[in-house]
Amino acid sequence: MTRADARAALRNPLAFIAERWTPQPRTVQRAALSAIVMSVLIVVTGGAVRLTGSGLGCPTWPKCTDDSLTATSAMGFHGAIEFGNRMLTYVLCAAVGWAIIAARSQKPYRRGLTRLGWAQFWIVMSNAVLGGIVVLVGLNPYTVAAHFVATSALIAVATVMWQRTREGDAAPRPLVGKAVQQLVWFLVAAAVLLILVGTVVTGAGPHAGDSSEVERMPVDWETVSKLHAVLAWIVVTLTFALWFVLKAVDAPKSPLNRTRELFLILLAQGVIGYVQYFTDLPEVLVGLHMLGSAVMWIWVLRVVLSLRERPEVVADVPGPAAEATLTKA
Repeated sequence: MTRADARAALRNPLAFIAERWTPQPRTVQRAALSAIVMSVLIVVTGGAVRLTGSGLGCPTWPKCTDDSLTATSAMGFHGAIEFGNRMLTYVLCAAVGWAIIAARSQKPYRRGLTRLGWAQFWIVMSNAVLGGIVVLVGLNPYTVAAHFVATSALIAVATVMWQRTREGDAAPRPLVGKAVQQLVWFLVAAAVLLILVGTVVTGAGPHAGDSSEVERMPVDWETVSKLHAVLAWIVVTLTFALWFVLKAVDAPKSPLNRTRELFLILLAQGVIGYVQYFTDLPEVLVGLHMLGSAVMWIWVLRVVLSLRERPEVVADVPGPAAEATLTKA
């Protein structure tokens, strides 16, 4: 590498890499998929922190203690769990960074795809700060809920980016009518409400995130849990209705398949939810339910994205007659 190359790399490292590397489309898709996987994994490990009572295993932020950046042996199991979850954020950043680099280096350059990668980066950064605030305010349930909602937003952007890596940049063409699209947006709204009420169930429930006395949301936990169950049944009903309508209008296979998959995920999630409710919320089942929530949200978005197609942009190529005219001119 010459001195000029070094200066160029320091000035704009992404452009420097893009000039020298063109990833295969499959590489870009895998990079985007890795960001989704890490986003879901951070939900699971965050749940493990809460369910093991390790939320204040590192009692301060950004250091683990006032005197140590890392967890110490004296902090035991809870310190290791909390610090491990913090370290996983760096792995998530690496996955998002890989997605940004791959998208930026793709030829031809796709600005929208790169912007989706950067959107994930800024969500991760802001959520890391929010996670620090969660610790500093002693696991206040409202900040914990906001932390989870921000991660759901990250999953949404990562899912859209992954889908866009498998599409072209032409204008989207709907595969179904407006009535079906409206039904799907009702489904999305119900799913968002389900997630939001789920954070209230968490904020009012027994798993506070730490073994010490932690503030809880001042609502009746059982009442909110029943509301959560009602919303879940609404989402299931809307999904079944959507599948029935898609079948009736002879919709393409992609929307039908995504809707059927979502229905099965919802049924599995419902079984886990009822079992955990009637068995006094065992930690393993609560963790599985959190994983199911993330997967459910991904598939709701996949249903939305399956309702249209975006082919590759085809450049205008002069035909024989146009070429002859150009030659005479």
